[in-house]
This record gives sequence, structure tokens and C-alpha cells, in this order.
Amino acid sequence: MKFKIVFSLLGTLLILFIVIPLFQMMISSDPGELARTALDKDVLRSICLTLRASLWATIIAFIFGVPLAYMLARTCFFGKKIIEGLIDIPVIIPHTAAGIALLMVWGRHSLFTRWTGISIIGTEAAISVGMFFVSVPFLINSAKEAFKLIDVRYEKTAMTLGASYWKTFITVSLPMARKSIISGGIMMWARGISEFGAVVILAYHPMTAPVMIFERFQNFGLSYAVPVTVLLIIISLVIFIILRVIEDRK
Repeated sequence: MKFKIVFSLLGTLLILFIVIPLFQMMISSDPGELARTALDKDVLRSICLTLRASLWATIIAFIFGVPLAYMLARTCFFGKKIIEGLIDIPVIIPHTAAGIALLMVWGRHSLFTRWTGISIIGTEAAISVGMFFVSVPFLINSAKEAFKLIDVRYEKTAMTLGASYWKTFITVSLPMARKSIISGGIMMWARGISEFGAVVILAYHPMTAPVMIFERFQNFGLSYAVPVTVLLIIISLVIFIILRVIEDRK
């Protein structure tokens, strides 16, 4: 009994640490100003851009990241630990540094732009690139751990019955790791939505919601930044509660 009480108390303190600042911000926001912000086309466009760009980054990560996660979970090869370390780097380095690194590759004066004539700086694509870079470790690591937990005997049994590697992956491995992969995707999408440092360097305009919040706070003060922040939190909270409910039902 004491064990549960202590753990419940510790968990409650942690929840309060998260909830109190958010609750304080919401109750301090003027309802009239919040309503005007909710009808502001620039704000709504910025939030939609943020959600959409992060979603594109997450979809691309599913295509490239899940196969990589499977290979890291199922095979041993020279340099594997180095690759796993490289995947984790975007989580460790300052995200402004990540933005500068990406600018060196995708910027207007980079070799890529000079060779192809394509410049993505200041576009939605640049925003997705920044979000992808800083958040993709969440999806890869979640998928990798899920694949590690799958007993190899299930895959071997499927192949013994005549299934190819492709069919085994699609019909056995992927469904068994589905929940963790979806959870990792949700975390990646959420992390992309909150990204500021890398995005502001690659694309100050069009403005994502975090960049708009920073700009309003810097130029007009707290009273102008809070309504946008509260609106983004409410929309994100509703979306992620729905996603979690859908995830639990599968």
C-alpha cells in the first residue's frame, strides 16, 4: 500500500509540474483576445502550416526510417553502433546548430543548389526538412525497439511456410510492431510541431506557429504571444488525444 502511495505521489508531482504552467497560461489569457486570435487568418494559416509540414516529415520518416529501424534491430554489422549514434545526434545538438548544418546543404549557395538549381529555403519543404532532421530519431528508435521485442521464430515460421522476406515483413513484423511505430510517429509529429531553432534558420517565412509566437513576443510582448500559444496547445491537445484513442483501439 505504501509503495503505491509513494509512487502515486511522485507521479502526481510530475503531472502538476507539467500542468500548472499550462493552466496558468490558459486562465491568464483574455477570452476575447483568444477568440479574435482563433479567427485570425494568419494565425490559423500558421498553425495549419505547422501541422502539415510536420506530418509530411513524419510520412517521409515512415518510408525511410522504418526499414532502417528493422535492419538495426535484426542485423549485426561493422559500424552499427556508429550509425545508431549518428541517428541520435539531432536530439543532442542545439537545434540552431542543426539549422545551420542544414543550411550548408540546402542553402542558396550550397553545392546542391548550384548543381540542381533547386532552392528550398523559405518554403514549406524547408520547414519539413528542419522538422524531419530534429525529430526522426523518435520514430526510428521506437520502431527499432519494437522490432527487437518480436521473437524471430515468428518470422522464421512464416518463411518456412513459403513467405518471402517482403511478405514476412509486411504481414508479420510490421503488424506486430505497429503500436510502437505509431507511437513513435505521434512523438515525431509532436516534436516537429514544436520545433523552432532549425526551422527559423531555414524558413523564417512562411511562419510556423513557434516562429510566430516568438515574433509576437519579441515585437509586441507577452499579451500578444499568449493567445497564439494557447490556441496551438488546445488544437494540438485535441489532435493528440484523438490519435492516442485511435492507437489504443487498434
